[in-house]
Amino acid sequence: MMSSVKLALVMIIVVSLDMGLSNITKAAMSRGMSQFVFVVYSNLFALPCLVLFSFLFHRRTPPPPLTPSIICRIFVLGLISCSIQMLMYVGIRYSSPTLASAMSDLLPAFTFVLAIITRMENLDFRASTSCAKSIGTIVSITGALTMTLYEGPPIVFTSSTSTNLNGNGLAPQASWDVGGFLSAIAAFLLAILYVFQTSIITAYPAEPMVTLICCSFVVVQSSIVSLIAERNPSAWRLRPDFELIAIVYAAVFVVSLRKVTSIWVIRQKGPFFVAMFEPVGIVIAVVMGVTFLGDTLYLGSVVGAVIIAIGFYTVMWGKAKEEKILQDIQPHGMESSSHNGPLLQNITP
Repeated sequence: MMSSVKLALVMIIVVSLDMGLSNITKAAMSRGMSQFVFVVYSNLFALPCLVLFSFLFHRRTPPPPLTPSIICRIFVLGLISCSIQMLMYVGIRYSSPTLASAMSDLLPAFTFVLAIITRMENLDFRASTSCAKSIGTIVSITGALTMTLYEGPPIVFTSSTSTNLNGNGLAPQASWDVGGFLSAIAAFLLAILYVFQTSIITAYPAEPMVTLICCSFVVVQSSIVSLIAERNPSAWRLRPDFELIAIVYAAVFVVSLRKVTSIWVIRQKGPFFVAMFEPVGIVIAVVMGVTFLGDTLYLGSVVGAVIIAIGFYTVMWGKAKEEKILQDIQPHGMESSSHNGPLLQNITP
């Protein structure tokens, strides 16, 4: 198994690629690229990469046979994924990659709430782990509202005459609020996607095949939405400029490589190891936004990002401690059962 330091480096690279996409798409959209057409082409161009990966993965072990029920569930998964991508890129267009990255840190809080609703998670305020997850959820949402609604004085100015990728000025407050709201909805839908995807993988344990089929559905679904939302025929014409670079970048490094790498790291260290690197995206997004897009860094963005990071790590601490307690209980329960069978009744509710 690869060491934690090397896996951490891999995840930092993955997060950097993701934040790079946010800044590249923001710059491309500022030059006239349609966010709807972008979703179609990025998923379409990712299909060859996913086909190759599925072939290599299932070369020796064929995937389980597909059933109509699994296909229908993957279709719904594609609808959720398509909605997330549409909302995310529209949110970036109205606001900035920094705000979109901050909203993604609401994912653990949303997942925790959904897990309670679906009874996948127990809420017991007498336990420190439940208190930590509940408080962290509230703090994360507070940070998101702070970052969206409070601008504050500027901290870092960028020269208006400096060369940057963004040709437009800063978005007005109304557009900033809309962008933050759409990004928050995308994070909530992503939490639903994770919960729903878990049930699919449990019934059909073939992640590459599920990803390939889901991406195929997203291409069809996003094409229908884009044909309705984007009436300008010239928006569908691929131009060999920054727009094509953004599409190829998204297809190869994010839609394909990021998903494959995330699944691989989850298998090595678990999902919480991957989730812990989400706040790193805020720092990378701020640096890239100020450096390449000419964004002005405001106090509200810094304060909100810090609050979200605190809430995020509070939720993660609660989950990590809860898992450690369960790991300590299981060996103890097995040892106790070997000496006295009825003791299992004290562990099992």
